[in-house]
Amino acid sequence: MNNVDVLVIEDDLDVQLGCVQALKLDKIHAVGVGSVEDARYFLPALRHHGVIVTDMQLPGMSGFAFQKSFNQTDRDVPIIIITGHGDIETAVEAMHNGAYDFLQKPFSPQQLTNIVRRALDKRRLTDENRQLRRRLIDASVLESRIIGNSVAITEVREKIKDVATIPANIMIYGETGTGKELVAKCIHDLSERTGPFVALNCGGVPEHLFDSEIFGHDSGAFLGASKQRIGKIEYADKGTLFLDEIESMPLNLQIKLLRVLQERCFERLGSNQSLAIDIRIITAGKSNLQELVNAGQFRSDLHFRLNVINIEMPPLRERIEDIPLLFSLFVHQAALSFGRNIPEINRSFLHVLMSKQWPGNVRELRNQAERFVLGLQDVKSEDCIGKSLADIVESFERSIILDELNQHDGNLTKTADALNIAKSTLFDKIKKYSLHY
Repeated sequence: MNNVDVLVIEDDLDVQLGCVQALKLDKIHAVGVGSVEDARYFLPALRHHGVIVTDMQLPGMSGFAFQKSFNQTDRDVPIIIITGHGDIETAVEAMHNGAYDFLQKPFSPQQLTNIVRRALDKRRLTDENRQLRRRLIDASVLESRIIGNSVAITEVREKIKDVATIPANIMIYGETGTGKELVAKCIHDLSERTGPFVALNCGGVPEHLFDSEIFGHDSGAFLGASKQRIGKIEYADKGTLFLDEIESMPLNLQIKLLRVLQERCFERLGSNQSLAIDIRIITAGKSNLQELVNAGQFRSDLHFRLNVINIEMPPLRERIEDIPLLFSLFVHQAALSFGRNIPEINRSFLHVLMSKQWPGNVRELRNQAERFVLGLQDVKSEDCIGKSLADIVESFERSIILDELNQHDGNLTKTADALNIAKSTLFDKIKKYSLHY
């Protein structure tokens, strides 16, 4: 699947076979399918490589509707339309919607290969430009905002760099306090969008105010609407709209948001004027959002539209090797904010921090750092509540081993010597605790 250069969507098997053979004779790897539904297996790979050739008239979803929908989320994939004599105006409209070019039946094999070659060259140049932009992104910019050296958080930073310039909606999953809004802001800042970053926590808006908050309203739209209000969607024009706790959005609002995504326009409350909008939507939700979809508590079609790209934020308990760095940073920030001296952070104290579960994640760790600067908490006694002795010992052992591994840059021999244990024993414990270093 990953080696496909061209996907031909054509229900006339003779035309489909002729196109595929002509391309293969020109050393272009092509495959053919009879409908958009059959094409979906190949689409994920083609978002990163290749060209699509599709007939206008197809069973099920038409080639015209497919091209318009697909290019709304990925304009980098060249789509070539095959059209009959009477469909020229529709083909021109498809090009306005983002299609690369069109072929009018009947066409010669040479016409097909020439236009596909041009489209492949365009795709190659687009991909090369994206890679160049990605290399130009200074990694230190992200590293200074998305803090940590763990494998999990490094992968998040790499994903941000990969998707920032792709004009597709993104859904960020993760527990409370893992930094979902920070990631959304980084994606916006590294994108090519010129408008503002506008954030809205859906869980903090009363249901009766949702319409006005998101879509805005005209004067007189309802009792008390004495003047026009610009909603979040309109504020975010040319920029990014970040919707946190998307699972809290009422079902009737989900329908309206879906229409905005489909039509790229909206109406203020109390107005009949349709306003065009150019926004990228980033949403954040709990990891169990799919369960809400399955239970009918969140619209599956909206979930499909929002979840084009997804990023999973790791909980702090799965990246404990980042705790010393994060805690030290938060302590310095808190000391500066409170006008206090920076207290000493000893290694045994960090071991205790690394043994905690942190249900509130990075946000809870920041609060702990502030209390530490103010001298207000006893971390060790808090951490032991409700835990067995075996759990406490294992958590402590895990944090000590991980700390020593990091101290010795992952060298097992030096780490085993420092801990005064056999190298084989160290290796067994690394496997037991699933340590990344």
